[in-house]
Amino acid sequence: MVGMTAMAKGANLPVAASSVRAVLTWTAGPGVPDVDVSALLLTGQGRVRGDGDFVFYNHPRHASGAVAHGGKSAAGSTVSDVIRVDLGSAESVISSVLIAASADGGSFGDVTGLSLTLFGGDATGLLAEFEITDATTETAFVFGELYRRGDGWKFRAVGQGYASGLEGLATDFGISVDTTALPDEAGARAVEVPAWPPRPPQTPPPPQPASAWPPRPPDTPPRPLTPTPLPPFPAVLSPFRPGGH
Repeated sequence: MVGMTAMAKGANLPVAASSVRAVLTWTAGPGVPDVDVSALLLTGQGRVRGDGDFVFYNHPRHASGAVAHGGKSAAGSTVSDVIRVDLGSAESVISSVLIAASADGGSFGDVTGLSLTLFGGDATGLLAEFEITDATTETAFVFGELYRRGDGWKFRAVGQGYASGLEGLATDFGISVDTTALPDEAGARAVEVPAWPPRPPQTPPPPQPASAWPPRPPDTPPRPLTPTPLPPFPAVLSPFRPGGH
């Protein structure tokens, strides 16, 4: 296509458009992980100013309006996820915008047809395409970078992967990682850590049987004791009376 440049890793080109769409595409299928695109707005120190400079589906629009997550769509088995960048609205302190992504439920080595395409947002059409063919065990990737050069902007094909996932990528660029907010690379919620000490049970325990000791008194009174009669004593003669009388 006229005006389009097929890029190799490390290559760069000038961007004359005032706004662009970075479109990440891949081919869905059995065993292929899903992919979530994101963007990081960096200062001249190569780091974000705060978590608000990280744009993804749970934070889809930067406060400046310069970067937005455009959403995911599918045409047959081809899936696309989009980042929109208004270069004219980027704050002067922002020197570059990284286009990144994370793989959900697998690594990028399992993702087929992976490609980043850059479109001009002001009728300039297709600007560049960067195919990623060397991914292996990475679960996060920086695909491209829009960066200032003089009074204009340029685009670089980066292709840097992270086996440590989006958490590792985000930490490298100064983001305070909250794993409950990041796209879930494992496809499941993090296991909740149980509280300690354990909480008391919600229902009262069953009554305990009465102790068998000491023994309880019998329910009926005992039978009365019958006295045993003593044998009669033999007659004893009194020494004080004659004849015992």
